[in-house]
Amino acid sequence: MSRLEFDPTLPESTPRDAATVILIRGGEAGLEAFLLRRHRKASFVARSFVFPGGLVEEGEDARLGAARELFEEAGVLLARGAVPQDQLDELRRRQAAGEDLGDLLREAGLELDLEQLVPWSHWITPSSEKRRYSARFFVAELPAGQTPRFDDVETVDERWVTPSEGLERADELALPPPQLRTLWELAQAPQDPAGLLAAARERAAALEPIVPRYAEVEQAPEGFALLLPWDAEYASRGQGASHDWPAGHPLGVGPSRFFREGEAWRQTVAP
Repeated sequence: MSRLEFDPTLPESTPRDAATVILIRGGEAGLEAFLLRRHRKASFVARSFVFPGGLVEEGEDARLGAARELFEEAGVLLARGAVPQDQLDELRRRQAAGEDLGDLLREAGLELDLEQLVPWSHWITPSSEKRRYSARFFVAELPAGQTPRFDDVETVDERWVTPSEGLERADELALPPPQLRTLWELAQAPQDPAGLLAAARERAAALEPIVPRYAEVEQAPEGFALLLPWDAEYASRGQGASHDWPAGHPLGVGPSRFFREGEAWRQTVAP
């Protein structure tokens, strides 16, 4: 995504509701997060590794949308009780064929457990982009006995990475800004699923929308940066839609801006 793909003069449009799941598990090296690679023809973040997620349907709760998208894209069902893998595979096949997930679950006597989804963040696409989304990010632990798999339609590859590994491989994974920031946050959090979920519950009450703002920055490789609400120049230098955070907000720490370098995004602190 180059500078030419941002237009700070665009009129502010209404973002479409979306939901994303930061799926985690405990691995040999500690906490791991699951990433899916978007198809090269995807209309948004093509070829990038991202957390499972997608659009929330009209009238649908964000948590329900997150659970539905997680099952559609990764085959992971956040249900009450254990579900055999062969049953999960059949439900996913029928959902992919167009059947409604709610109807399928009722037929199978299954019920979603949306309490497994804990709010983590809320990202809103900059108004300088044509496609805008208001995406709620949730964190959930991989249910025992389930194995996530990409759908080979919208997603074409998958990775489990520790937060530090994901950051080290950011170029290879073509991580977009929200994924970069989220992995940075995960790296600062407890490195076990129970500890991370507890941290997520603690921060849930303090969440504020993150609306990056476009800014001309001559020293940046592409001549621009995306500023986050806690950046010192967010209000004075940023262009487009904004959401100001209270001074000293506990979540407004660390890198505060993104810039492009070649094909990769970088996150950095304000100079």
